[in-house]
Amino acid sequence: MSDPWDDVPITLDRSANTPLSVQIADGVRSAAAIGRLRAGDRLMSSRTLATRLGVSRTVVTAAYDQLHAEGWLNSRRGSGTFLTTAPAATVEQSSATDEVPLADLLDLGPGAPCVEVIDRAAWRRAWWSSGHRSVVVRKDRAGDPEYRAAVAEHLLRHRGLSAGSNTVVLATAGSSAAVAELAAVVLRPGDRVAVEDPGYQRAVGALRAAGARVLPIPVDGDGLRVDLLPPDIKAVYCTPAHQFPLGSRMPARRRTELIEFARRHGALVIEDDYDGELRYDTEPLPLLATLAPDVVVHLGTTSKILSPVLGAGWLVAPPDIAKSVLSHRESTGTGPAPAGQQVVVELAHNGDLARHLRRLRRAMPDRRALVVGELRRHGLEVLGDDAGSHVVVPLTSTADEQRVTAAAQRRGVRLDGLARHHCGPQQHFGIALGYAALPREELAVAVRIAVECLTAR
Repeated sequence: MSDPWDDVPITLDRSANTPLSVQIADGVRSAAAIGRLRAGDRLMSSRTLATRLGVSRTVVTAAYDQLHAEGWLNSRRGSGTFLTTAPAATVEQSSATDEVPLADLLDLGPGAPCVEVIDRAAWRRAWWSSGHRSVVVRKDRAGDPEYRAAVAEHLLRHRGLSAGSNTVVLATAGSSAAVAELAAVVLRPGDRVAVEDPGYQRAVGALRAAGARVLPIPVDGDGLRVDLLPPDIKAVYCTPAHQFPLGSRMPARRRTELIEFARRHGALVIEDDYDGELRYDTEPLPLLATLAPDVVVHLGTTSKILSPVLGAGWLVAPPDIAKSVLSHRESTGTGPAPAGQQVVVELAHNGDLARHLRRLRRAMPDRRALVVGELRRHGLEVLGDDAGSHVVVPLTSTADEQRVTAAAQRRGVRLDGLARHHCGPQQHFGIALGYAALPREELAVAVRIAVECLTAR
């Protein structure tokens, strides 16, 4: 059977004043009017049609969005988007299971990096250069020495952390892997570990996999509630620079309280600085590891500033803990792969890493302004916008989260509700909006749809 799209007369006039998205929507309507497209015909994915027409996916997404709003299109999970003759009211009342396929969603979930600013030539050059290094017969369990030196320089320059004689820098495969290693060497099955709630659930999973008993501790506008920590815990996992996912910053007073608690009760503090390089309106506060290197293990990653495909992170720990991690790696034959570390080394040696960070810091405030401005222009509250690459829009209930995320997914946008970030009773409700991953044009379209879903009643 022939594809009905092979005969659809969509012709774009790039010299016309009519936007390309409007021309595409007009073409679909015309094809339906003359019978070349019929009710039930499956439309091309936005990505495929964009390629065929030689336009950006954002243009096609805008056209489909308009057709959805007018009632011309309907979506079915796992099946695609179809032409329908139903009026707009019928489409609006379709069930929450009628959603755009996941592969076609514009993803506003938090956590992804801004790869759009990566210099592709520098990226290829770093991979090529790292591939022409001498073949490693036995990898260094601590990590590539040049990588560790580059990390130490990065931490000193960008985070004010000096890795001296009282701490050791080790390479890791990322924050979650580092938490798993720490749990293996400093905890015993049944030990209680305090975590932020809501918080980073991969770290929670790593702790539970090691046999730890996870204790959810509520957070407020200043981060982890230190006053709620019980005295018998063995460790505390937290994100003080930019609490994930709510985005609060732990002030100096509470940082001091946490350090005093750890020293008083012999607890280890695991400080995950997952996006500490990205700050906007405020100066960064001293890292916990700078204030108390004796009781704090500092974690960092290249996932948010470069790409998670590198699998390259780091930990800065007291010598005894670092020694235990290395012993664990030796006895289990585990440890981070050197390939991603070597790419970071090449980027650092050539100055490309520093240039990339400058580009990133120029691009992110503009993206943040786009998102925050659109949200506040429609009277929506915004949390966590002074750092990182995502913000939170508070809501009042889980039902609100579900309504908004379902409505957005029907219109081709993935939103992230706070429910999945809790490991205790849900106390915070809202939507976490990431603004790093999408190309800027697609980001503008996705945020507009998100605002319409958030403000709909």
